[in-house]
Amino acid sequence: MNYDMLVKDIGQLILPESSHVPLKGERMKGLSIKEQAAFAVSEGKIAWIGSNKEAGTLNAELIISADNKVVSPGLVDPHTHLVFGGSREGELELKQQGMPYLEILEKGGGILSTVAATKQSTEEELVKKAAHHLETSIAHGVTTLEAKSGYGLDKETELKQLRVVKILASTYPITLVSTFLGPHAVPPEYKESVSAFIEEMISLLDVIKEEELAEFVDIFCETGVFSIEQSRIFLEAAKEKGYGLKMHADEIYSLGGTELAVSLGAVSVDHLVAATDIGIEKLASSNTVAVLLPGTTFYLGKNTYAKARKIIDTGGAVALATDFNPGSSVTENLQVIMSLAALKLQMTAEEIWNAVTVNAAHAIGKSEEAGTLELGRKADFVIWDIPTYQYLPYHYGINHAYSVYVKGKKIWEQARII
Repeated sequence: MNYDMLVKDIGQLILPESSHVPLKGERMKGLSIKEQAAFAVSEGKIAWIGSNKEAGTLNAELIISADNKVVSPGLVDPHTHLVFGGSREGELELKQQGMPYLEILEKGGGILSTVAATKQSTEEELVKKAAHHLETSIAHGVTTLEAKSGYGLDKETELKQLRVVKILASTYPITLVSTFLGPHAVPPEYKESVSAFIEEMISLLDVIKEEELAEFVDIFCETGVFSIEQSRIFLEAAKEKGYGLKMHADEIYSLGGTELAVSLGAVSVDHLVAATDIGIEKLASSNTVAVLLPGTTFYLGKNTYAKARKIIDTGGAVALATDFNPGSSVTENLQVIMSLAALKLQMTAEEIWNAVTVNAAHAIGKSEEAGTLELGRKADFVIWDIPTYQYLPYHYGINHAYSVYVKGKKIWEQARII
């Protein structure tokens, strides 16, 4: 048989376990590593996997030598705020001076400054800016990415953000998953009528569905933002209309958001720094993925991180994400998050790779097409310029991606000094 592509001379081929449910507990600790490996691609899909020795008998239109590098599935980033206007570098000095976030907010900073900048930006301006961030993410090995709205807090701007994601999804070869996060913060004009704002966001669900602008909804359940009951009302309304559910929950205070997410069958519940033991036990008895965001904790200068070890050891499923946004996690580099997971969450290299591939795919409903390399699946993969799979979280802060492929086509390659 003549293949379209043959990738050979692979030092280590990372093959996360394929599963119809997320990898939980002990299963997260396992990771299949095939040494001196090769695989073939036909019509954009994996057509053969074997040893480098066996590959010597195969024919292909294009033969790529991985030169004893590591190859993995394309990374999956299951939580980003990709589309927004402006930036907030001016707030960094205020934070260094110890100014509380609420005071920054009162001075016109914080999320409300991003909301204002996003409202003022045209659709074309937002596309250009988001494209830059998306390309940076791709350059760091991401081939599937979730993008949320949430910097509009009104009908017009929320729809504008979601339409930008749809434009990017039709422009770039990677897979983009869109999430409607209208209830991301309470607009000042709704401070005394938060329930009315929730109803306004619910009223957007039909047009979003009609225009196919989002697959999931999300809400920020937190003290001073949206309560458990307000979150339940919004999520139940979205579930009735056929949306998948996600939640920002238990980031600062233990409100029971984890328990609510599990009870509603959410695909993921994200942050969880303040998740209770009861919430963690509920996670273990469900297929809801805990999406942990150590970059946010790090960037905000906090010392308490999500209890990844307890979640995994109790039997839960963990994924990792950048939480890329202009205020609390200003990075598109999922590799840095992998290092933080090792250093701050005490996750093993095997758990980390599973958390940015197969489990991250489950966290955005893409487990049937992303996160693993297996026969018949899309050939989305990354060649890494590292000697072993353990090396990436160990050597932090740089880009280890050598080249990135989607459906067997190279979409990015690291520039070389001549």
